[in-house]
Amino acid sequence: MRFSDRIPAQLQPTRLAALLRRKRERGRELIDLSESNPTRVGLAYPVEDILQALGDPVTLSYSPMPQGLPQTRRAVSDYYARRGARVDPDEIFLTTSTSEAYSLLFKLLLDPGQQLLAPCPGYPLIDCLATAEGVEAGAWTFYFDGEWQPDLAGLEENITSRTRLLVLVHPNNPTGAYLKASQWESLREVCRRRQLAVICDEVFWDYRLKFGDPIFDPLAEEQVPLFVLNGLSKAAGLPQMKLGWIVLRGPYSLRKQAAERLEFLADHYLSVSTPIQCAAGGLLQAGAAVREQIRQRIKFNLEVLNRTLEKTAARALPVEGGWYAVIELPRIHSSQDWALALLDQDGVVVHPGSFYGFSDGCHLIVSLLPQPNKFREGVRRLAVRASET
Repeated sequence: MRFSDRIPAQLQPTRLAALLRRKRERGRELIDLSESNPTRVGLAYPVEDILQALGDPVTLSYSPMPQGLPQTRRAVSDYYARRGARVDPDEIFLTTSTSEAYSLLFKLLLDPGQQLLAPCPGYPLIDCLATAEGVEAGAWTFYFDGEWQPDLAGLEENITSRTRLLVLVHPNNPTGAYLKASQWESLREVCRRRQLAVICDEVFWDYRLKFGDPIFDPLAEEQVPLFVLNGLSKAAGLPQMKLGWIVLRGPYSLRKQAAERLEFLADHYLSVSTPIQCAAGGLLQAGAAVREQIRQRIKFNLEVLNRTLEKTAARALPVEGGWYAVIELPRIHSSQDWALALLDQDGVVVHPGSFYGFSDGCHLIVSLLPQPNKFREGVRRLAVRASET
């Protein structure tokens, strides 16, 4: 039997993953600064509200709708209304997750062998999903000069006759940078001239930490075909409640054509569970309290991080939003070697920057979600190791 080339021939764990498994198997107590699951960091969830939302008797009846139940799409529209945006429920498509949303949109917008460009640094899942769909994931690069900037000249060079789609993560994972409105003006012109559609993944939108220059608002875009992604995982801090969505934006005529084709694709799967759809409105409302706790947690931990790294050889790069931070370290070791040493000798789990595509300098990625006492101690150990170099 021959397996598809969409799956890597070798599925061996990385050195870091293998070491982490050995440490856990031996019962080593670790401080996980990569923890990004909000349900495991001591947040106070409104249990009764969540359970009540899940108890709707309507869930006992099955009414398959490729686009998703109307009341669920209205609940998502209401979520956007609370942030001051008007979104027509008829231009919302429900999915089981943002990962499924990516897969549907890759099918919608790309033929096998065609190309998308994803941000670098960026989360590697996009590359994996592209490979699984039989399309190619190239990169468009961001560089840091006090703040993160898109390399527009490099982007133009990377666009080929096979390029059909640009992916934007807003704010970026893991840099936490939002695309500025002025940057989007330049980027929009590139997309219009090269006839590129855009996916804007805004799952971390609600966790803005720094306010300054106006940021790009994807929901206001009317000139370029654009697809906005979000879901309960981040918007309500409920990754186990599998519900994501796609919002159609851009020229009206293209939105209508995209909606017809998306409905055709979604009808093949009908994958979104009825109970979660019925509960979505209550879960989004209950999620407001969770979002506020997450905002306070990431603000507090970011202050701890910056204060602890003062006068050390490490520094945290500025964070505008999301719940990750990028730490810059001396280049005397690779990012993987730094991460291996912290795990092996200090019992601290971090992600190497190479995992996210950092190629210049040496960077580690930490989550800002862990419980404050654990976070403080983990960062203290990191700071000690950086000071000893």
